[in-house]
Amino acid sequence: LTHVYPSSIIKLITENEMNYEDILYEIKDRIATITINRPKVLNAFTGDTIKEMEHALAAAEGDSAVGVIVLTGVGERAFCVGGDVNWEKGHSEGDDSSESGLKDLDFKFNHQLLACTKPIICRVNGYAIGAGNHIAYFCDITIAADHAIMGQNGVRVGSPACGYIVSQAANIIGQKRAREMWMLARRYPAQTFMDWGLVNAVVPMAELDAEVKKWADEFLALSPTCLKLLKRSFYDQAEPVLGKDMTDVIADVAPNYFETGEQLEGANAFLEKRKPDFSAYQ
Repeated sequence: LTHVYPSSIIKLITENEMNYEDILYEIKDRIATITINRPKVLNAFTGDTIKEMEHALAAAEGDSAVGVIVLTGVGERAFCVGGDVNWEKGHSEGDDSSESGLKDLDFKFNHQLLACTKPIICRVNGYAIGAGNHIAYFCDITIAADHAIMGQNGVRVGSPACGYIVSQAANIIGQKRAREMWMLARRYPAQTFMDWGLVNAVVPMAELDAEVKKWADEFLALSPTCLKLLKRSFYDQAEPVLGKDMTDVIADVAPNYFETGEQLEGANAFLEKRKPDFSAYQ
């Protein structure tokens, strides 16, 4: 994790508590569970949610009582459907939140997932769309309920997800599948993603918790130091595709993207339940 947060910052985060509003954090039987708790919006996140998730992950990383980390969402409808579109477009009228939307998000959570030295299991309990999908495949192990639907969303709603979160998909499943998934933003059943190599196990929802616990207990029986060494080895292998994050790529390719209206057209079309018209931005 030193590539993202030095040990001094991890210690500071661990020692300074945060009052979580958008997530739940629990430690039981050496398993830390981070649960996105925004079920009314299918566990879509805002910038505040991401900050809480980053804090909780760093706290679990620095806690000697934690051997395995589980990431999931509340309910049975969704793990996470990505960014809350109202927040992504800069908030709806009357919203006095201090967050100003997607363009100001310093999104390093996926990098943090890769760099964390402890095993991370993603428990996919329903829709995993957009960031929900790529967060799931950045975890070490992804276990999905058989009703889960997964896939990307960016090109459909004008959300400019790019950089290493995209290139890591090609690192896992190859260029052709990764380009299909990202560039067409189709929806896929969890079983398809298991066949592709993005999901490790698919089980009925009633068996999801038991399956996650089984994998977690298997990790807990193994050498924690050897697991750390393995995770750093996988990180080093992935590092060549981690060079640029979303902000870097947008600055290189489309520095005025958020001023053109294209992103707002995608967000507004989604909220208005209509097909977006991107013809003016070719």
